[in-house]
Amino acid sequence: MLDDFLVRAVLAGIGIAVLTGPLGCFVVWRRMAYFGDTMAHSALLGVALAFLLDVSLTAGVFAVALVVSMALVALQARNALPADTLLGILSHATLALGIVLVASVTWIRIDLVGFLFGDILSVAHIDLAVIYGAGIAVIACLVAIWRPLLASTLSAELAQAEGLHPQRTRIVFMLLMACVIAVAMKIVGILLITSLLIIPAATARRFAATPEQMAVLASIAGILSVLGGIYGSVTFDTPSGPSIVVMALLLFLASLIPVRPGRQDRPVSTGEEK
Repeated sequence: MLDDFLVRAVLAGIGIAVLTGPLGCFVVWRRMAYFGDTMAHSALLGVALAFLLDVSLTAGVFAVALVVSMALVALQARNALPADTLLGILSHATLALGIVLVASVTWIRIDLVGFLFGDILSVAHIDLAVIYGAGIAVIACLVAIWRPLLASTLSAELAQAEGLHPQRTRIVFMLLMACVIAVAMKIVGILLITSLLIIPAATARRFAATPEQMAVLASIAGILSVLGGIYGSVTFDTPSGPSIVVMALLLFLASLIPVRPGRQDRPVSTGEEK
């Protein structure tokens, strides 16, 4: 029999992996890895503000991630600076501001390492309710915007011509990313959440023939990463978040091994190489 805390950890990890799989595919297709880092780094600022204002951590992280997303959209609309420069400014500024605020909250004991690198083994029943409640909402929204989001990934101009509103779809996608980062923070931590978005999707890319197959395979790869990471963490007494990411890396490296000598890999194409 598994201990209760292990059962909660496994359920939480599976719930997050199901979410990060399809979202991670769009992060890979749209080359938004740096955006994912920016959103994740802003989470620490959300944690600090949540403690200062005495509100839910998930609500604080989501609110800050939402503000950062909207700020990015507004700054990009002005065309003042390149997108990667804006992301760099927002990423490091929010992370630094979050650390400063956390350090200033001297009357509250804050486990900074736990927030940065995650602690899936400390997941409580209320965390499971938040993960699966938010997960159902995120999956429903993603299914609703799947076609226009995929079309705008291939060509924003073509999606606009077809009346699919790519800008609005992009904003909804940012909101979904903010939500997932808020609920996944406790699993792998602020500094590692982008890894769980990118690595399983990169692993699945080689074996998928369609975008939908890649999304499913990415979720499966994420689930295997979580299960292997939790097992390694418990067996070898290693940090849970980094252990999950290491397992994801091992799966990615294994995916690079040729299945048959001379076989030509044909990863799913979404137009991102253009």
